[in-house]
Amino acid sequence: MEFLDLPPMLGAAGTVRLPGSKSISNRVLLLAALAEGETEIRDLLLSDDVERMLDALQTLGVCWERNGDSLDYRVRGVGGPFPVKHAELFLGNAGTAFRPLTAALALSGGEYRLSGVPRMHERPIGDLVDALRALGADIRCTANEGYPPLHLRPASIRPGGVVRVRGDVSSQFLTALLMALPLTGVETTVEVVGELISKPYIRITLELMARFGVQVEQHGWERFVVPGGARYRSPGTVFVEGDASSASYFLAAGAIGGGPLRVEGVGRASIQGDVRFAEALEQLGARITMGDNWIEAAAPVEGGLKAFDLDLNHIPDAAMTLAVAALFADGPCRLRNIASWRVKETDRIAAMAIELRKVGAQIEEGEDYLVVTPPARLQPAAIDTYDDHRMAMCFSLVTLGGCRLRINDPRCVNKTFPGYFDVFGQVARAVPVVAIDGPSASGKGTVAARVAEALGWHCLDSGSLYRLVALAAMRAGIALDDEAGVAAIAADLPARFENGLILLAGEDVSDAIRTEACSVGASKVAVLGQVREALLDRQRDYRIGPGLVAEGRDIGSVVFPDAGVKVFLTASAESRAERRYKQLMEKGMPANIQSLLKDLQERDARDAARPVAPLVKLPDAVLLDTTERSVDEAVAFVLDLVRAGG
Repeated sequence: MEFLDLPPMLGAAGTVRLPGSKSISNRVLLLAALAEGETEIRDLLLSDDVERMLDALQTLGVCWERNGDSLDYRVRGVGGPFPVKHAELFLGNAGTAFRPLTAALALSGGEYRLSGVPRMHERPIGDLVDALRALGADIRCTANEGYPPLHLRPASIRPGGVVRVRGDVSSQFLTALLMALPLTGVETTVEVVGELISKPYIRITLELMARFGVQVEQHGWERFVVPGGARYRSPGTVFVEGDASSASYFLAAGAIGGGPLRVEGVGRASIQGDVRFAEALEQLGARITMGDNWIEAAAPVEGGLKAFDLDLNHIPDAAMTLAVAALFADGPCRLRNIASWRVKETDRIAAMAIELRKVGAQIEEGEDYLVVTPPARLQPAAIDTYDDHRMAMCFSLVTLGGCRLRINDPRCVNKTFPGYFDVFGQVARAVPVVAIDGPSASGKGTVAARVAEALGWHCLDSGSLYRLVALAAMRAGIALDDEAGVAAIAADLPARFENGLILLAGEDVSDAIRTEACSVGASKVAVLGQVREALLDRQRDYRIGPGLVAEGRDIGSVVFPDAGVKVFLTASAESRAERRYKQLMEKGMPANIQSLLKDLQERDARDAARPVAPLVKLPDAVLLDTTERSVDEAVAFVLDLVRAGG
């Protein structure tokens, strides 16, 4: 499975220009297609869901064109029902395309087959189908009654009167009916059965229908009257707002990661209900400021986010972001009235419960609620995304707790926000890493420790980990070429680094791992793939704020490929042998300089030739030859690189 590893973050601040709203984009496309005249659509969202709608409209006889590489489109409306009367449409997992198209096609007098991905076939559509059947539509659920795929056939529509639709499963059913009913030309009343959820999305529908010339008479949230003789007419130009649901990730990032973080494209003047996510953040203590077309969030003046108990029926998509923000609250948090999560791209209540537990939270899951109790410390985890874009995006916020995270199937964000992780990486500040590599005895350990001390950062001597593995294996009587046995030692290595000491099961082995036998053993176990894999996550866990200086083989290529500064520190073999000789003599350990020189030369050749993590300077690493440099000069050189890089 494809995955994306996200590093731990120190904070988040900056400005983000949001992509267009998915909900507005697909509604505007359908209305423009059904309208008389030509509509210019500006800032359309370019995503999988919108592409499904565009493809479907083209198949149905609607002509549209894109203005170069821009996000501006021109749609030539057909002025009523779709002209193509036979079509098969594959709509992926795009609910904002599938539901409205079902209603419009049911009233277009043709024969159509609609299908999607397996998850779409698990998402209920029976309430919409029943309402359309009450109008005379001939719709068959070809696999399971109440679910896609669908087969629509020509039928005698009986327009007018009253049609009823449930409102407590998905607001998209009501949206689909309202948008399609003007095709009948007859006044029709829609009555909502049960409580209407996600009311702000209905506001979007009514607002956009009005822009296209159809004014729906609203009686609370229970009755809606679509006037007779109404026809959609192009308003000329329509601008698509930024996606308010997508804004939630960045506003939460500002509230969790310090901020200020501003999103542009939505604000006080927005027609999207999810802008009220900012109000929810304010209740958690975040500092919120807002303009007509922007919102800005910053962390509370004092302390972290407050625990909350909120009814989130009005912002179901953005509420997912609050479930992750709850990890940063000062107590248990309850998300209520979110039953609609069960019928989204995945069962989001179940999925959230599973993935939040992975990072250490305690979860209580109900039919329409979730209680999140944050852990004392977040745990690294691999997050499954269930082909659900919002799962992937909201869990990226976990990294703001100084916790690395793996996102499985990261491309699912293409549904609404292609490039999301690039944008997140621009406003979130990763814990910085300085990676120092080089041949044995080049002084990289000494330089790394001194640089870390000067910066006030943490230090990782990865070579010591391999020496510890070799020492532990030899003490356990495990042959160093027993890859599985040594890897088992590495996976459960009781090692700690404290106050300059290297501890193995509580014993100070700082000197023991520097013996020649341990050095040779380290070289042997370091070429074992299973051992390197076992130590990979252990090394990455040293990346904590305010920063890390890490040294060792493949430290900048495999362990921390995103390190901001990479140094290849080397010296002549003769110089390195002399330094090693002096170190051993100072510790009262026997040594022969010629033997040391020969050993280093052989090790260099062996390290350069080995298939696993060969000794090689990376293209993006800076060469530092210390043959004629002192330790102080080498440290100053690296510090200058760090400061030059900000």
